[in-house]
Amino acid sequence: MKELSGREKRDLKSRAHHLNPVVQIGHRGLSESLIKAFEKTIDDHELIKVKFVDFKEDKKELSLDLCRETGAALVDIIGNVAIFYRENLKINSI
Repeated sequence: MKELSGREKRDLKSRAHHLNPVVQIGHRGLSESLIKAFEKTIDDHELIKVKFVDFKEDKKELSLDLCRETGAALVDIIGNVAIFYRENLKINSI
């Protein structure tokens, strides 16, 4: 995934504002099933929010690990919610 520009991040943050978190990272952390759920969800929506129920102190590191595993881009972390983007050419992109 290419690095997002500041303008792209601002646009994505504004698009994500009304979204609810669709994936939650709990006591299992970045399990194989969580990564599969993340992959399916980001393929369907391109832009998603992930809520950290556990591992709140490690959210930045885990978010970057998730990006490396899936090819997604980390848009921002606000509180305990991370915003991710991965372009899907089958649906409209930024």
